Amino acid sequence: MKTIYNLPQKYLLISVPLTLILGFIVGTLVDTSFLRGTILIATIIMIYATLVGFKLKELTTLKGGKILGYSVAINFVIIPVIAYLLGKAFLTEYPMMFAGLALAALLPTSGMTISWTALQKGNVPASVKLTVFGLIIGSLVTPWYLLAMVGQYVNIDILLTMRTIALVVFLPMFLGHFTFKYLLKKYTLEQFQKNIKPKFAPLSIWAMLYVVFVSISSQANMIVSNLQLIAIAIIVLLVFYGLNYVISTFFAIKFLNRADGIALVNGTVLRNLSIAIGLGATAFGAEAALIVTIAFIVQQQSIAYYGKLASKKWFKQTEIQN
Repeated sequence: MKTIYNLPQKYLLISVPLTLILGFIVGTLVDTSFLRGTILIATIIMIYATLVGFKLKELTTLKGGKILGYSVAINFVIIPVIAYLLGKAFLTEYPMMFAGLALAALLPTSGMTISWTALQKGNVPASVKLTVFGLIIGSLVTPWYLLAMVGQYVNIDILLTMRTIALVVFLPMFLGHFTFKYLLKKYTLEQFQKNIKPKFAPLSIWAMLYVVFVSISSQANMIVSNLQLIAIAIIVLLVFYGLNYVISTFFAIKFLNRADGIALVNGTVLRNLSIAIGLGATAFGAEAALIVTIAFIVQQQSIAYYGKLASKKWFKQTEIQN
């Protein structure tokens, strides 16, 4: 059972596309629309599992103001503009996909932000702060950005969006924090970090795959009859992520040292697609969930290749940057 539990996390690069394919196949054979009501619950579980160990005091420290400022400018000014222009250029005939792209653009950072920063030997404390602040700021501004970006194409219910964000962001955040406090009564911090926290990660992946499966299978027939949606989504996402990498890398090399630069790239390029797909599927339906689901594949594959390239080129460990 332990092997099965850890399997999706171990093979993350193939588990998402396999789930996507499985969702298409099952959805064309069986009506799974009755499962849509469980997406919100699965999303809460998915986010909760990533936030066990979250420390509220990370919000109060004043360190890392420079990198935080750059990340806010990129995440909430530059990237939304890129998404809006791409949406206007390619997705005005597919408003729900436009909304899905907007969600991906407006919710920065994920658990992988911290993981990749650690793997690349970047500034991990800074990546934690970028993750926390990105999540909170994105949650607060997303309803209003959505209204401005796609309001003329999609009917945006501000109160419903706010309530959904509260359920999938702030509720898991506080549950994760209090779970962490409870576990510290039974285990030392070292025991928690080494033995307990890693056990939550596969739960998040399983919940994510469930959301992907239900989102796709429940609308498989609609998607299969519109395969051009997949081609359009891939083109838009390749341009979206390509521009994000170029812009973030420019800021990282030009204005930050190596460690902070790595944290900045990972804190701006990597989007919180777990929340985005939950919101997209809940508020906008299968087309919104589809583009975010494909973004999972693009994001996971691209950051792996980018990390290898960056470590050999501009983020060499022997290189001293000012």
